[in-house]
Formats: sequence, structure tokens, C-alpha cells
Amino acid sequence: MAELKITKNNFENEVLKSDIPVLIDFWAAWCGPCRMMSPVIAELAEKYEGKAKICKVNVDEEPELAAAFKVMSIPMFAVIKNGQVTDSLIGARPKEDLEVLIK
Repeated sequence: MAELKITKNNFENEVLKSDIPVLIDFWAAWCGPCRMMSPVIAELAEKYEGKAKICKVNVDEEPELAAAFKVMSIPMFAVIKNGQVTDSLIGARPKEDLEVLIK
């Protein structure tokens, strides 16, 4: 399964009401480190299919969501469990760092 594109329209159903952990990648097309992380995010989406939702939020297209998560630097990764942010990381990271967040 590919990573899920999150917008303000599907945020509540896909993220807040999710019964499995959600990893959100806040990114932008012009961001080099974000583009570097894209294949890692795609890999995680496949590996954790059914166990976690791997999502992407384009900060240029969804400024309200970026503001709600107080995104100041990208890429930023946030994990949401039971509707609450449980952890976050900023910057390009090894896949293992993101896996630790999901678990």
C-alpha cells in the first residue's frame, strides 16, 4: 500500500479516528531532505501495511495542518496514537529511527 495523502478533509477519519498508529511525514516538493526521505516513507508504508498508517502532508497544500502541528522545519515526522501525538522527529532520519517511533 502506498503512503496515504492527508488533507484537512480526511484528517479526522484517517488520523484522529485511526485504531492503529499513524506516522505523518510533513514535507514539501521543494525540500531536498524531504525528497530524500520519500523512498524511505514508501518502504515503511509497505512494511507496516495493516499495522500502522504511513501518511504524508504537503505543508504548502495544507498550511492549516502544518500550523496545527507547529511545523517549523521539514521534514517533520509525527506519530499519533489514539488521536494524540506521542512523538515527533525533525529532519532526514534513518529508517530505523522512524520505525522506533512507530513501535
